[in-house]
Parts: sequence; C-alpha cells; structure tokens
Amino acid sequence: MAKSTKRNTGKNRFVVHKHDATTPHFDFRLEMDGVLRSWAVPKGVSKTSGVKRLAIPTNDHSLDYIDFEGKIPEGEYGAGLVEIFDSGVYAMIERKEASLKFELYGKVLKGTYVLHNFQGKNWILFQMKKEK
Repeated sequence: MAKSTKRNTGKNRFVVHKHDATTPHFDFRLEMDGVLRSWAVPKGVSKTSGVKRLAIPTNDHSLDYIDFEGKIPEGEYGAGLVEIFDSGVYAMIERKEASLKFELYGKVLKGTYVLHNFQGKNWILFQMKKEK
C-alpha cells in the first residue's frame, strides 16, 4: 500500500516523482501558492545544462502528496507505481506568468532551472548553463 515518508518540511519544497503509469514519465512538482504545481515530464528532468524537456501541466496536487510513494490502484486517475526520484527545496529567482526561474537544492537535481511556457499549454524545463 502507499506510504508517506516525511522527507522535507517547510515552504518552497519540490519533488520529482517517477510515475510508472500507462505511459511512464516523471512528475515535477513545486510547492507554490499552497499547492503542488505539477508538470508531467515524459523524458525526465535533465541534469545536463541546456537540455530542454517538454513539461505538460497537470492538475495541482495537495501539499501532503509531496511525500507520496506507492501504487495507485487500477481504475483510479494516475494508476501505477509512484516513487520519489528526487526532493528538496528551491529558491524562486524570477516568477512571471509564462516563466519561472528557480534554484534547485535536491539530492540529485542542483542548479538553476527554468520552466517556460510556449505554444499555449506546453512548457519546457531546462537547467541553465553554469556561469564560469
């Protein structure tokens, strides 16, 4: 059955869920405005700067979902195995309606990332190149 492990508390948390649903993908979630703003990222969040990934907005999730791991039963929305790929906190650098720039402090993902809206519903997610 599903389990919740309290990994991080406070504000400005993030989590990346590896979701083995009908189509395996990753769910990138940022704690914002009292909910987890969520994007499905089919190829996963890249750790290589400049590599752009499609990020499709999904329904916001409640904050208690940040620690969720387990199996969503068949017949329910999102059925399949959900595991935490990475989690941590982030610092918002710039927030605009169609663009978010933030610094991730995770166990796996570290650095400055951008989520940018283009072509209506679709977004791209990428890590900015590190300055030398």
